[in-house]
Amino acid sequence: MKRLMRIPAEGRIAGVCAGLAHYLDTDVTLVRAAWLVLSIVPGAVIGGLLAYAGAWLVMPPTAILATTTSRRHLTRSRLDRRVAGVCGGIAEYARVDPTVVRVAAVVLAVYPGAIVGGLLAYAAAWFILPAERPAAPIVAPA
Repeated sequence: MKRLMRIPAEGRIAGVCAGLAHYLDTDVTLVRAAWLVLSIVPGAVIGGLLAYAGAWLVMPPTAILATTTSRRHLTRSRLDRRVAGVCGGIAEYARVDPTVVRVAAVVLAVYPGAIVGGLLAYAAAWFILPAERPAAPIVAPA
């Protein structure tokens, strides 16, 4: 039976989202983004923080790291970046042109009254999305 446990070694704060992602067999970045959106959208950031603290208290920690899967992960791009690689990473994950993602981000950020929200959303994505790991070097046999 699969157990829901925190994975502090893979977490940004306490490993709650990493544990949920492992339990749901999904990408941890998507769980973090969903938690953030569900905490902000209703206007109850405090409720999201309290829910996270409650989950932190209720979920037991584990020292076992989640097994890596072969599925794609949402990360910030190392190669296609203008500021932090957020739009480039989203474009790589969605397999679309990064310019389309950047234009959509700018339009949503400049939409009347959303400039501060757009900047905060980008900053949150910068924190949530892990940096893309460099490819392992290929070592030729000696």
